[in-house]
Amino acid sequence: MKYAWIAKQRTWSVQKMCRMLEVSPSGYYEYCQRGRSAHSAMDEALKDEIQRLHEESHGAYGSPRIHAALHAEGKSHSRKRVARLMQEEGLQGRQKKKFIATTQANERAMPAPNVLNQEFHVAVPDQVWASDITYIRTAEGFLYLAVVLDLFSRKVIGWAMGAAITATLTREALRMALLYRQPTSQLIVHSDRGSQYTDSGFRQDLLEIGATQSMSRRGNVWDNAVLESFFSALKRECLHGRLPPSIAHAKQEVFRYIETFYNRQRLHSTLGYLSPHQFEQQHRLTH
Repeated sequence: MKYAWIAKQRTWSVQKMCRMLEVSPSGYYEYCQRGRSAHSAMDEALKDEIQRLHEESHGAYGSPRIHAALHAEGKSHSRKRVARLMQEEGLQGRQKKKFIATTQANERAMPAPNVLNQEFHVAVPDQVWASDITYIRTAEGFLYLAVVLDLFSRKVIGWAMGAAITATLTREALRMALLYRQPTSQLIVHSDRGSQYTDSGFRQDLLEIGATQSMSRRGNVWDNAVLESFFSALKRECLHGRLPPSIAHAKQEVFRYIETFYNRQRLHSTLGYLSPHQFEQQHRLTH
């Protein structure tokens, strides 16, 4: 206890405090060395935990999400300590890339008004769905992915993939969402102004379920920012900047990312560092 008290003081020299407390300076320095060795051993063990979580996240997690994942496992460490150890190990989250537009508008089609108006925080499930299309470059050509995402939980509830960017993709993604969810007539479905969303068949699907269509303003990618963020994460965390050797391989990687990692495991800062699946489970238990 005397050595611990000396270590906390900054007023007098170590030698003077040791004389006052009738302990030897050499004993104090031995105590400090033991403390440093124990702390170093704990750091090494924590580095192993950090490395595991970083690998499980496909290299996606930076220090805030690693810290949250450790906390979820009942391990209390400061965020500064986690950040320091990640820096020592050369670990960091994947960086976002610049957005590139995929869909093209049909100038002859009448766009829907922007009902959503960037109100991305939704209080209940199946009140607002957002949809969009992205491309994935492969050695065999492009793979196109259409997604429907529930803004309440950020969960991907419908998706479809194909080698052509057509309205069939958007309709298949919507039908998948409807297969697993039961939205009310108050549902809003938001997208950009691409021709796949002004398509008469897609609009008829929305009409049949009584949904209100909402569209981003011309050239404003921020009006569908949640989907752009999802696509950015998918390309960073699923593909790691690599070129898939085939369309079939890319399909497997995207399926695995959405269904096993993104929806069920990936921690979202906007959800209090829960996964979409965990967030929806928590909502069901409290409502």
